[in-house]
Amino acid sequence: MRFGLIADFRTGGSLTSPEVVADTIDHIVWAESLGFSHAVIGEHHFADDSFLPSPLVAATAIAARTTSMRVATNVALLPLYHPVRLAEDAAVLDVVSGGRLDLGVGVGYNPVEFAGYGVDRKSLGARANAVLDTVKRLWLGETVTVHNDFFDIDGARVTPRPVQDPHPPIWVGGLSRAAVRRAARYGDAYTGPANPQVWQSYLDALAEQGKDPATARINLTGTPWFFVSSDPERLFAELAPPVLNWAGHMARTAGLPPIGSIEELRKSGQLTVVTPAEGVTWIKNMAGNLPVDMFGLRIAPPGVPVRRLREHFELFAREVIPQFQ
Repeated sequence: MRFGLIADFRTGGSLTSPEVVADTIDHIVWAESLGFSHAVIGEHHFADDSFLPSPLVAATAIAARTTSMRVATNVALLPLYHPVRLAEDAAVLDVVSGGRLDLGVGVGYNPVEFAGYGVDRKSLGARANAVLDTVKRLWLGETVTVHNDFFDIDGARVTPRPVQDPHPPIWVGGLSRAAVRRAARYGDAYTGPANPQVWQSYLDALAEQGKDPATARINLTGTPWFFVSSDPERLFAELAPPVLNWAGHMARTAGLPPIGSIEELRKSGQLTVVTPAEGVTWIKNMAGNLPVDMFGLRIAPPGVPVRRLREHFELFAREVIPQFQ
């Protein structure tokens, strides 16, 4: 099992976007030297907290300053992309990084984003499939002509091709039956939370596609806020207010259950702070019997400079990661 850092570059408190971006990227580069394997970048649009809308751009900035760490989108919102542009930009990122891109994709859920891009919500799944199918064909070196309900493309091809052969790994996320089928048909791995029912549906969908479920892999990227500390109570008290602010924002924008107090936060499991030894057990319980390739850790709650969490990253790298290698 490898461990990655999930970043969305949200602002909070007095922090500005330039400060958050610089602080986050600096510490992701530093985390590579500690043994973290992935930088995982999310995507949302028109967000009050400046959630970064351009994961490929951020990933390219990180790739240019690292040498071994893989860079991943998780998830690029397929309905908002033209397939030729996505295939080209991702191929360039794979070239810049020397073959370190994982393209994590999904459909999304926020109607504000689809409205802002002029995308019909009734056709999101079909549009996502059309984008993904075209991207894969372009990456495989085809000259593509496509005329469907979404795109009119004549004679497109991608140059330069991606470094990775046959193409960068594709992670596909989502909890619906359609998302699971999409992951089985187009993806190289599933990305999302540790949900046994969804995982079994994914295995069944792989079999339906004629693929061997025994080769299935999952990237756990839907985990709660999780930190290790030599003084867990102190760090929990420090992080609880910004995580409560985050929870309020998610209740308003993503429909998550509201959390009204620190005690409710503790019971909800949305923020866990434990010793490194307890952290090893927590991760093993979370992963269970799933064939986890990469376990993602959210890097810092909005409003908390990453530099304030250096002890967490150092302890995690020194005392947790070796238990899974």
